[in-house]
Amino acid sequence: MPEGPILETERLLLRPPSAEDVEPWAAFAADEEAARFLGGAKGHSAAWRSICTMAGAWTIRGFAMFSVIEKASGRWIGRLGPWEPEDWPGTEVGWGVVREVWGRGYAVEGATAAIDWAFETLGWSEVIHCIDPANANSQAVARKLGSRVLRQARLPPPFDDPAIDVWGQTREAWRARRR
Repeated sequence: MPEGPILETERLLLRPPSAEDVEPWAAFAADEEAARFLGGAKGHSAAWRSICTMAGAWTIRGFAMFSVIEKASGRWIGRLGPWEPEDWPGTEVGWGVVREVWGRGYAVEGATAAIDWAFETLGWSEVIHCIDPANANSQAVARKLGSRVLRQARLPPPFDDPAIDVWGQTREAWRARRR
């Protein structure tokens, strides 16, 4: 099991990625619809590099996206959580779950736990979500989290086209809403 925190919600376990996640991560990354707004579908070797990037960020930065495990089945269903690579437009909590579980509220449930953790443990003062203006599903998740469009930005190359909407909120707004 990888080093790092394990967050638990009613239906999910969030933990750092591990070797056992490579195959489901690769299947998720290869799904054209699920990966549409995540840089596009990727082959197995690119997915392997992606999960290793997350694992490396846990080692180097002390945070990265969590693997999302559905408690009822024990299966890997996505990745979400804190993310701030070099030249990113801010301190992000992002999400991506397998299509089979879309519409079940897992992204909101997991992102809520990850945002709590980012504010409480990482000490972030703002959380953002980088969302393609055409991504209605992620916009709905952001709204349910209480976020709003803050500004437009570009991600660092090679993901800098098109411009994205930066959704988010401050720690104070999050805490007021959670009370």
